[in-house]
Amino acid sequence: MPKIGMEPLRRRALIDATISAIGERGSLNVTVSEIAGRAGVSSALAHHYFGPKEELLQATMRQLLADLGHDSVAALRKATTPRERISAIIAVNFNAGQFREETVHAWLAFYVEAQNSLPLRRLLGVYARRLHSNLMSGLVPIMPRQEAGQMAEAIAAMIDGLYIRRALRDGLPNPASASGLVEDYVDAKLAQRASAR
Repeated sequence: MPKIGMEPLRRRALIDATISAIGERGSLNVTVSEIAGRAGVSSALAHHYFGPKEELLQATMRQLLADLGHDSVAALRKATTPRERISAIIAVNFNAGQFREETVHAWLAFYVEAQNSLPLRRLLGVYARRLHSNLMSGLVPIMPRQEAGQMAEAIAAMIDGLYIRRALRDGLPNPASASGLVEDYVDAKLAQRASAR
């Protein structure tokens, strides 16, 4: 008889094992058997909880999004000014949990696979819209909406670009240096805007 309360723990263990396997392999070319072995459960139990591998991959991406969302909400609650909101979102995207090598590789693998998978593309769309909205919440109070939208797009591109560099091992910025690069851009743009008035 199964132990009560084990299902959420095993589901999370399988998701964590999926992130680890993808991170090590650098692609979504992992098997359910390999993932189950890492999680310490049988392949049959993994299939019971998630069905086919595609469902497990989607659940893993939803978990990455949920973790990022939880971190973002917590950071935004502490921000008291629009500029602090911008910094909070930048910091969250480069915090230790989000910028772990295996997590970075998992995100990159999902980006690549989203070209062929509509469900993963939709989930990436959720991420992009949420990032844009969170950045806009700090930018709109201090500049016109159109300008804020362009700046939010540039900040998001920098965040994604630094992830790609990390995943490709090109430059390997650490979380603090990556965050600092984006913050420098924000400061420069705000200063340029202030001097143009």
